[in-house]
Amino acid sequence: MQGSPGVAIDYFLAGARLIVKPGFRRFILIPLLINLVIFVGVTIALFHAFGDFFAQVLEWSPSWLDWFAWILWPLVGFIFLVVYGYSFNIITNFLAAPFFGLLAEKIETHLTGIAPPDEPWGKLIPRTLQREAVKLWYFVSRGSLVLIIFVVLFFIPVANLLGLLIGAIWSCWCMAVQYADYPADNHQLSFRELRRRLNKQQLTSYSYGGIILLGSMVPVLNIFVTPIAVAGATLYWVKEVKHL
Repeated sequence: MQGSPGVAIDYFLAGARLIVKPGFRRFILIPLLINLVIFVGVTIALFHAFGDFFAQVLEWSPSWLDWFAWILWPLVGFIFLVVYGYSFNIITNFLAAPFFGLLAEKIETHLTGIAPPDEPWGKLIPRTLQREAVKLWYFVSRGSLVLIIFVVLFFIPVANLLGLLIGAIWSCWCMAVQYADYPADNHQLSFRELRRRLNKQQLTSYSYGGIILLGSMVPVLNIFVTPIAVAGATLYWVKEVKHL
């Protein structure tokens, strides 16, 4: 496997430094407002769902199995956090896609001095939303298979840890693909070709996606993770992915 987790961390931290520069602040204002609204909605919904689920488990299980329910709680809590981070990113990126594409364009221009091909907003917005729909179908169709595997393994002792690992790896890959696609789409690189290139630097790609996923699982921090992830992924694109 090629790539490096350390490089992925460097890209993310560099992205955090980039978005606070005066020239980029105005491009993250609308995405941050969108993130804030989604944060409130998704956080309330997921935490209510988690509380209701755990209450039902305690109600349905015999009293002598109460100890097992409390052992299960951390595992289920982790699963809900992953779902929380994953859902937050999918909803945010679909709604804020045109703004993230513009942010990626400005960052690439800043880094290279060369702007991606210009495109009027009238064409950019529908094309970007169509691209998001393609990504969403990819995530849902393959993610459904991952979910089936996870559910089957969940009820098998020890094997359920393998199910968690498979789910975590898939989520990391989705995050890497999601954010690297913004600069790639600005150059109208096909979604299939982007995945092929990211797969050539697996350690960097999966590690970068993992950093984003972890940040997205933390309430409040996840509001700021998405623009940072776009900036870091654009740097990853300029330094490596573009030339693969």
